[in-house]
Amino acid sequence: MTTRVVTTHLPAELARRLDGLAGQLERPRGWLVKEAVEAYVALAEERQRETQAALDEVTAGRAVEHAEVEAWAAGLKAPRGRRRRVG
Repeated sequence: MTTRVVTTHLPAELARRLDGLAGQLERPRGWLVKEAVEAYVALAEERQRETQAALDEVTAGRAVEHAEVEAWAAGLKAPRGRRRRVG
């Protein structure tokens, strides 16, 4: 696998936390940064795919009217939580 060096500036407090976590996990700081960037990029790509899929649904006319959603929501009952004794 070929690699590239990417440089960034971090706020001092974030860098301190990164160093602390690297020490706790006994991993190099660069490894943690790579893991974090991989996770963020995967999440952002998935979010973009889901957004595009939703837009495609709307474009194709497969959407629910706002009034229908409101009517449906109005028919829902509020969840009943556990009742506590006071006193």
